[in-house]
Amino acid sequence: MTRAVRASDAAYERLRSEIIDWQLEPGTPLGEIETAARLGVSRTPVREALARLAAEGLVSSVGRTARVSPLSRDLVIELYELREALETHSAKFAARRRDPHRFERILAEYRPGGDPEPERPYALADELDAAIDEAADNRYIRAELAALRGQMARVRRHAHSDPERLRRATDEHLLIAEAILAGDESLAMHATAVHLHNSLAHVLGSLPGID
Repeated sequence: MTRAVRASDAAYERLRSEIIDWQLEPGTPLGEIETAARLGVSRTPVREALARLAAEGLVSSVGRTARVSPLSRDLVIELYELREALETHSAKFAARRRDPHRFERILAEYRPGGDPEPERPYALADELDAAIDEAADNRYIRAELAALRGQMARVRRHAHSDPERLRRATDEHLLIAEAILAGDESLAMHATAVHLHNSLAHVLGSLPGID
């Protein structure tokens, strides 16, 4: 049982990473037999991994064939609308309940200074997301955001290949962190909404094959 669980987790992490990094593009078929052979596992772990990815919206089925879920303009807009509803309120509650030391550390570590390392903006986004989730302390918002983040990571990973957008996004994330640290609920919500507006505009202009 333990070995099967480990194989399922490994298959899930591998496929999820390949989808998010665009190694598996939208529409790519994920047949159980072929995928199991490629990953070097049996079909059962692959089936379990595909079920988890389908629950996250990263995999869909056409007939009996699993495929990497497609992306469309309407889907991306709907994802961002849901993000705005959830993340602005999560930022508000984080500003109300935050541990100042956590956000002080984030600001000290990620304040801009020269050209950022390629992975640094992603690390900032992930760390800030985790800090806000913890500070907001709302299990229902956190669960909904967790379900969204696989899809959003796939979108952001491609769109954020623009260095100028990465720099602006870092500035926007730092403003959100500053507002939360200051306990300013209104500014935290507004800064989050502005960041999401800018991110959506960039995504819609940069994702390939989206209509």
